[in-house]
Amino acid sequence: MTTAKETTGDAPLIDSKDQLVAYLAAGSKPKDQWRIGTEHEKFVFCETNLKPVPYEGERGIRAILEALGKETGWSLIMEDDHPIGLKGEGASVSLEPGGQFELSGAPLENVHETCDEVHRHLDAVKKVCEPMGVAFLGMGFAPTWTLDDVPQMPKARYDIMRRYMPKRGKLGLDMMHRTCTVQVNLDFASEADMAKKFKTSLALQPIATALFANSGLYEGKDSGFASYRANIWTDTDPDRTGLLNFVFEDGFGFEQYVDYLLDVPMYFVRREGKFLDAAGLSFRDFMKGELPILPGEKPTMDDWEDHLSTAFPEVRLKTFLEMRGADGGPWARICALPAFWVGLLYDDSALGAAWDVARGWSEEEREALRGDAAKLGFKAEVGGRSVQEIALEVLEISRQGLRARARLGNLKEDETTYLDPLAKIAKSGITMGEFTAQQYLGEFGEDAKKLFDACKY
Repeated sequence: MTTAKETTGDAPLIDSKDQLVAYLAAGSKPKDQWRIGTEHEKFVFCETNLKPVPYEGERGIRAILEALGKETGWSLIMEDDHPIGLKGEGASVSLEPGGQFELSGAPLENVHETCDEVHRHLDAVKKVCEPMGVAFLGMGFAPTWTLDDVPQMPKARYDIMRRYMPKRGKLGLDMMHRTCTVQVNLDFASEADMAKKFKTSLALQPIATALFANSGLYEGKDSGFASYRANIWTDTDPDRTGLLNFVFEDGFGFEQYVDYLLDVPMYFVRREGKFLDAAGLSFRDFMKGELPILPGEKPTMDDWEDHLSTAFPEVRLKTFLEMRGADGGPWARICALPAFWVGLLYDDSALGAAWDVARGWSEEEREALRGDAAKLGFKAEVGGRSVQEIALEVLEISRQGLRARARLGNLKEDETTYLDPLAKIAKSGITMGEFTAQQYLGEFGEDAKKLFDACKY
């Protein structure tokens, strides 16, 4: 849930839908300019009591941000008098609603550079936080905390969402405060290339959910899901989540996605640094100058960029495509996610082979797979095949795509090395979410300290 960017105050007014279509189309880039942007979230906790840290205090979120800014030389991002993030080196750190730390990485050329970026970031936060007795947890759902345990960050955008979310689903507040994800943002060459990548990645997102499933616990008990985080998204807000089945229709392109976005209810409008509550209102009305909270005023392109960030489908289109189906997890899996999707989507042969895997699935099968993969992990089935079997096939396609890219790291290995942790998990047939739940309830004797020690960075 990346923080909306700063407004410039001089963005052009929106006069027609054509501008919105052109905005998305402008993301098209020749292949030699395609880049990889990786985002990962992690829980921040106190090592003495294993609880989330508050915003204020000597070892609170504010203190961590200020110290991390000094350590890295990055600039603080402020909202009113509150530090809410950092920016530097083409990247940013932002706060999720419950204090989760998110690194939104710079657009990089290969997965080796992504892994180096993640390593530098984790080294910096550990250097700052270890003397405070604070650590970071890599999981998809906070395994032992209740919703009341989790602090609320002082961001006006999130206050609006907290009021609105319970009106649209039962688990929206859990999504905001108790989940962490890893995402990768990837480029496209043209409208046709975008459409093929969109439908392929959307169809295969449940396979990624199983491969990265890492949320098998709920308040210290077996959640009953390989990925409870993925389950949460099925009951968060039907207006702005899901598989977007129109993406699979003939003729899908930028205009169809704009039509979808125009029908997603708004959250907010920013004016003079303040967030105005527009929850449930219509962007179409806004374009006609009929938004009740700003009568007679029409939106700017900054408003459109803000609105784009308030839809949460399994794959999201901006001027790039965001893969959104993976749980947060250990260091190696942060590197594995961009490797997985780059291998599938950045090589034409691999992209064709990946689409062939999912081509025959019906809308009903895709919808069922979304829920089944969250609950059953590799044991889920679609089209007469297990998700484990499909995952192994898709991993091999990704491996071939990465070999074709032939991007070598400092040790002269190519990007395929980052798929090895996923291959090991897929071959075992047991997701990390299931394994961790079994370990906690069995070997660890429900000792939360042993769990946190095993899963922290």
